[in-house]
Amino acid sequence: MLYDGAIRFTRQGIDGLERKDWEDVFNGFSRAQKIVLELTNALNHDVDPDLCKRMAGLYNFIYRKLVDASVKKDLTLGKEALRLLEYQRETWMLLIEKLNKERPAHPAVKAPAHQGAEATYSTLSVEG
Repeated sequence: MLYDGAIRFTRQGIDGLERKDWEDVFNGFSRAQKIVLELTNALNHDVDPDLCKRMAGLYNFIYRKLVDASVKKDLTLGKEALRLLEYQRETWMLLIEKLNKERPAHPAVKAPAHQGAEATYSTLSVEG
């Protein structure tokens, strides 16, 4: 859901740039930035420090793209941030799908439908 929100608000910022609606640019990109910060803060470095370090670097990169797109009013930077967020969301969805196939004994939780497609989420626990 965080990725969906970040994508929605990034699109709002991009649409604002295209219309030269600076309030929408600011609101969209700043909300997307807050979500990316939340994703960064939610990383659990105790579980897999190396993966978390790489994810934090990626989130920081996306965050900077969003800031620069807003400040410089640069459509290209906004679209690049959007592309990265969409790619991350798709990667997450593929991971959830894979986990559901590997662990059919675990109960799956229905996720809200996204653009007419139905997805399921499974609980994920990491031990070790």
